[in-house]
Amino acid sequence: MASELACTYAALILHDDGIPITADKIATLVKAANVSVEAYWPTLFAKLLEKRSVEDLVTNIGSGGGGAVAAPAAAGGAAAPAAEEKKEEKKEEEKEESDDDMGFSLFD
Repeated sequence: MASELACTYAALILHDDGIPITADKIATLVKAANVSVEAYWPTLFAKLLEKRSVEDLVTNIGSGGGGAVAAPAAAGGAAAPAAEEKKEEKKEEEKEESDDDMGFSLFD
């Protein structure tokens, strides 16, 4: 986990400074930070970031794909009837409580 995190930070630093992200530069930054990582991590990150934009990855965190957008909409639609049921339950409870206000109870 620390290896992945170190390479992630190194890639973000390189991107922020406008320096092309390469395996050598990631490895140099990680080494300068006195973090030991497996030799394949910098290469893996560099190859990933050749095909993907760091800025797109950062700005689209949590957005998910097209399917993920539909899931919250379905959950939101299901939540509305549940809220209505809760309101109905509260009304029923209020009716039960109103019986106590009539001045008598079952245990008097």
